[in-house]
Amino acid sequence: MVRLPPFGQGQRIGLFGGSFNPAHRGHYMVALYAMKRLQLDWVWWLVSPQNPLKDPSETGEYGKRLAYTRRVARHPRFIVTDLEERIHTRYTAQTLEALKGAFARGHFVWIMGADSLANLHRWHHWTDIMESLPIAVLARPGYSIRALQSPAATRFAAARVPQHLAASLATRTPPAFAFVTMPLRKESSTAIRKRRKPA
Repeated sequence: MVRLPPFGQGQRIGLFGGSFNPAHRGHYMVALYAMKRLQLDWVWWLVSPQNPLKDPSETGEYGKRLAYTRRVARHPRFIVTDLEERIHTRYTAQTLEALKGAFARGHFVWIMGADSLANLHRWHHWTDIMESLPIAVLARPGYSIRALQSPAATRFAAARVPQHLAASLATRTPPAFAFVTMPLRKESSTAIRKRRKPA
């Protein structure tokens, strides 16, 4: 039995996954913008134990990342969770499979940045992800064209929902995705890590 954050029957929940190494204001604004545009009740930040596409040395110590993300994501409707660590999943497709029971009680949407959509075809069982729940893709600097011309966007082109209907994503049957523009933020976890390294 998977112990989940509390939520009410029929509520709308955004799942915002990532390494968050470190979490920053840009992540916060993506989650906040998605919550408003998609009319969500909650955003669950799923702090990944290890990004399979990154070297473990790039990911950072899990407890520190989790604690810092909780500091960054201070909002009454944001919940930072160690769900993936507790259920021992390392791939998004596995996490969504484990959450299937919850999908019957609420309306879930996966939230990702345009950089993730651009590389989604490299993810484990990526087509299963597209077919598991609706996806909101939030604009990121320099990635809009690459994201919308990516193998994932091309393969599921017929499932694209116009941006002005993004609020309907949560109740749509997957596959369904919307590209949502937002004020672009310059923050980057990679850049922050580079600045933190001793000279």
